[in-house]
Amino acid sequence: MSEAQGSLSGPDFGKGLALSEISDGTMLLGHADGEPVLLARRGSEVFAIGAACTHYGGPLAEGLLVGETVRCPWHHACFSLRTGEALRAPALNPVSCWRVEQQDGIVHVRGKLERPPPPSLPATSGMPGSVVIVGGGAAGNAAAETLRNDGYAGRITMLSADESGPCDRPNLSKDYLAGNAPEDWIPLRSPAFYEEHGIDLKLGARVAEIDSQKRQVVLADGRRYAYEALLLATGAEPVRLSIPGADLPHVHYLRSLADSRSLVARALVARRAVVIGASFIGLEVAASLRARNIEVHVVAPEERPMERIMGAEVGNLVRSLHEEHGVVFHLGTTAVALNAQGVTLKNGETIQADLVVVGIGVRPATSLAEGTGLATDRGIVVNDHLETSVAGIFAAGDIARWPDPHTGENIRVEHWVVAQRQGQTAARNILGQRQRFDAVPYFWSQHYDLAISYAGHAEKWDRTHIDGDVGARDFAVTYYRGDTKLAVLTVGRDLESLRAELAFEKMPAAPG
Repeated sequence: MSEAQGSLSGPDFGKGLALSEISDGTMLLGHADGEPVLLARRGSEVFAIGAACTHYGGPLAEGLLVGETVRCPWHHACFSLRTGEALRAPALNPVSCWRVEQQDGIVHVRGKLERPPPPSLPATSGMPGSVVIVGGGAAGNAAAETLRNDGYAGRITMLSADESGPCDRPNLSKDYLAGNAPEDWIPLRSPAFYEEHGIDLKLGARVAEIDSQKRQVVLADGRRYAYEALLLATGAEPVRLSIPGADLPHVHYLRSLADSRSLVARALVARRAVVIGASFIGLEVAASLRARNIEVHVVAPEERPMERIMGAEVGNLVRSLHEEHGVVFHLGTTAVALNAQGVTLKNGETIQADLVVVGIGVRPATSLAEGTGLATDRGIVVNDHLETSVAGIFAAGDIARWPDPHTGENIRVEHWVVAQRQGQTAARNILGQRQRFDAVPYFWSQHYDLAISYAGHAEKWDRTHIDGDVGARDFAVTYYRGDTKLAVLTVGRDLESLRAELAFEKMPAAPG
């Protein structure tokens, strides 16, 4: 819980505050009616909104003002100062808005404003009568909510192969697995939410075929769902080990809530774990298992964890951090066989273990698209409106490969926030708004008490610039290709990460 949620500080805005005490373009944390409130000034106008981000409770007063919005320093959610609306994922819920009155140079916050009902879009010839969403992850859920929030009144069907509703997937490898978050934090919404909003969520619904001629989605059990607009948000699937013993019961993958539940149950009795793969998911799992006092060994073929994504210096930091917490690395080698007692490595070493977690990457789930004849290229090819090669079919999330306006290259990104933001944009384009998807890719990763933020996209780079002290865990790394700035990674510099994201947004689009 953030300070903004748990305590009251600063002035009591209900008693009044001189306008001169808050400069134009600044924010001030205070409280009103016993709740934390953020005051922000833009010119002669003063806005008052709830002070805590509705995602994980981040302190908005430490964030960044951009126009009439404020961005959260923790995970880059964005809220309207005027309405409190959550404008950008990962926040889904709005913050409260408060009535502000000015008289004789004194600002008073008088009370909460009632939230207006969502708009109602009139049915027009261009408006789809029904929308089917295939996938119940970040992109699919964000799309369904955006359709309703933007006033769409037609039929929405969300078909999820998962047996559980949309959940906070990043938390599955972090606090939930570590035992620091109860399971009731994990669902994004309650079943009642989908009923109240007219979103027909079908769980355990495996789609076998898309009939684009008849505009129908066909399930494995033969059920058919007609659509006028279709969003594919099938996400990605873990890469599976293909070595002897890979199907033993103590070998786990982590993608769904069911996977995490199974892993938690095993962790309650395990004493030593081997994590195969030094990916983000693998190392977050390692940190969470260490929080449960399980001995952890990490096996990976690279010489430094994360080096390909973040560079040698950050890779060394991540390794040293995990070693400080007792993780043992076995790098430059791979697992060649598993048995009930442990893992055999290519270098001949054997590691005893009663729990194995595999995190060696994911592949986009594109089989449906390929069977439908959609254009694919290591993902589903979409244009800058996230529409596929077949009119009326959109794709978002881990499966989508879209034109990056900053480099001109087609890219695919496997990050939660990107998937949510694409779901939001795809929904608006289903409604005919013709919005370009130009959000800057962003992700975060948590390792013990170290938070890594990354804005931009640098699949390949030829040089980096480090500002600050990596050893002191207070630094920023900028990734370049030639003279082009591609991405910025920060540790201990949340505001700098927000400013980097904003700078990327303002960069001119690549030619062509």
